[in-house]
Amino acid sequence: MTDFAGKVVIVTGASTGLGRQTALRFAEAGAHLVLADIETVSGEETAHAVSAAGGEVVFVRTDVSRNADVEHMVSEAVRKFGRLDCAFNNAGIAQRGRPVAELPEEEWDRAIGVNLKGVWLCLKHECAQMLKQGGGAIVNTSSIMGVVSGPGLSAYSASKSGVLGLTRSVALDYATAGIRVNAVCPGGIANTAITNRADVQDAMESLKMATPMGRLGEPDDIASAVMWLCSPASRFVTGQALTVDGGFTAW
Repeated sequence: MTDFAGKVVIVTGASTGLGRQTALRFAEAGAHLVLADIETVSGEETAHAVSAAGGEVVFVRTDVSRNADVEHMVSEAVRKFGRLDCAFNNAGIAQRGRPVAELPEEEWDRAIGVNLKGVWLCLKHECAQMLKQGGGAIVNTSSIMGVVSGPGLSAYSASKSGVLGLTRSVALDYATAGIRVNAVCPGGIANTAITNRADVQDAMESLKMATPMGRLGEPDDIASAVMWLCSPASRFVTGQALTVDGGFTAW
């Protein structure tokens, strides 16, 4: 599970949090990294960290809600490294929660555009490349809020639930083509761009108290799950949602 020597891996949402830590773990395991994010400065910082960890890396500024950007991201992976073996489709946003009657249409469109359409576009272009090679492994980021939900989360929960349905469908599309597609559903994870925001601290404390393990997770907990799902150790696993939440959804 820890040997990705020479493998080419795309990580979207790579500038901070889950994306950054997963990129670093893949680099330590010998992978070549293609990092994608809309945030250039912090994305380049991740690229420097990956390089310092010994990984070959290229950063591609990417808005995953734009087809041209995602197509360019995949083509850059092939141009730089010649192929694409794994992808962690992790880019996502979480807006301020509010009841559906108060939710502006543009906030709904943005959540669906990044969190759901963005994953669909990544899958579309990644699978096209992997079909040419004879296989690959893809992991999409959903959320426990795609499994359960909470008040004020209509757009976020709908987008993350959609990722689960999308994951299952695409896994079935290519189950005999050597392409495995799975999802991770993080619970409360500390030290991410979303969970460090001042406006979500009360919610994070409540989530911590409701987690059977009595603590929040760390980005490395998700990185470990992603690496397992991308490794040969999970070679008979596809179309699944791996919930990494300290037992939250077991209540």
